[in-house]
Amino acid sequence: MSKVIETHDINKTYKMGSEIIEALKSVSISVDRGEYVAFMGPSGSGKSTLMNIIGCLDSPTSGTYILSGKDVSDMSENELAEIRNKEIGFVFQTFNLLPRASCLDNVALPLVYAGYSRSDRKELAFQALSDVGLGDRTKHRPNELSGGQRQRVAIARALVNNPSIILADEPTGNLDSKTSYGIMELFHELHAGGNTIIMVTHEDDIAHYAHRVIRLRDGLVETDKINPNPTRGIMMPV
Repeated sequence: MSKVIETHDINKTYKMGSEIIEALKSVSISVDRGEYVAFMGPSGSGKSTLMNIIGCLDSPTSGTYILSGKDVSDMSENELAEIRNKEIGFVFQTFNLLPRASCLDNVALPLVYAGYSRSDRKELAFQALSDVGLGDRTKHRPNELSGGQRQRVAIARALVNNPSIILADEPTGNLDSKTSYGIMELFHELHAGGNTIIMVTHEDDIAHYAHRVIRLRDGLVETDKINPNPTRGIMMPV
């Protein structure tokens, strides 16, 4: 199976006044195409920093990051923006939808940057919304939807460009328990369909949907374990 992500001795340091903060320390991981991985760790562990580097939102201070066979470690901001749009679909805790735009236009936004024609954007966005069960909500605005529906729109937007990776940052953080498990069931279906999913979460029950869990602590990989029995179907809270 081909590698979609490879990091080799990734370090990330920040300077705060006279203090040097080591957010990541020689982190080396690899993710195969089609894997479902969760990053976990306490606040300050480095999981968000690692997610930002993998998502091409930030660059490492040193080390190498290979995404779909391309070395992106030293790319310029414009090059990173281009590869982000082509290779990565983002799902955020706060949805990040345009409030005045319809669901269809929100989902089509990455296709605008990718240079698709208006008719192709409309067709692909409608298909992505249909794939997440919202084909009948194309003209609705975000404020006309529930939290779970808004997150489904965000997932459709992440899928519309057929990215190499779906990167989900605390995707259930703003949702109630019942809605959260519905969203995780959707991620399970997407993974079963062949998508590569990397999820950042601090919740054990949410991470248990992933097939592999990487735990970080103090900027280091503490454990990297296969989950032998990932959650399948909707696990209702007790």
